[in-house]
Amino acid sequence: MNIAKTQKGGCKMELDYNKLGQRIRKYRMAAHFTQEQLAEAVDVVPSSISRIETNANSCSLSLLIKIATALNVGIDALICDSLPPVKDLYIRKDFETLLSDCTTKELNLLFRVLEVTKKALRE
Repeated sequence: MNIAKTQKGGCKMELDYNKLGQRIRKYRMAAHFTQEQLAEAVDVVPSSISRIETNANSCSLSLLIKIATALNVGIDALICDSLPPVKDLYIRKDFETLLSDCTTKELNLLFRVLEVTKKALRE
């Protein structure tokens, strides 16, 4: 997933539909489903599954949920390379919120604690 800044300062996230299609195909085959069987389970025509798997068509969120459910996998398994950057954004925002009301003295102390903790984690 590519993350880009929008004009309003938010983040625009673009899913890699090629990788998504490859993962859907991988999980479909692991579940021993044909494209026809998966299409029937999610109420689309078989060519829709083919086009999603080959990146000829994108996939709506509602269809992605149906596909994940039919394949008995979480959506995160289908878009797994997209999640770490998103998680990082939330964690960084949580840090910012946590530190927002700290005094300079508290910030300096927390910085030193974090510095030592980080070093210990990497040893």
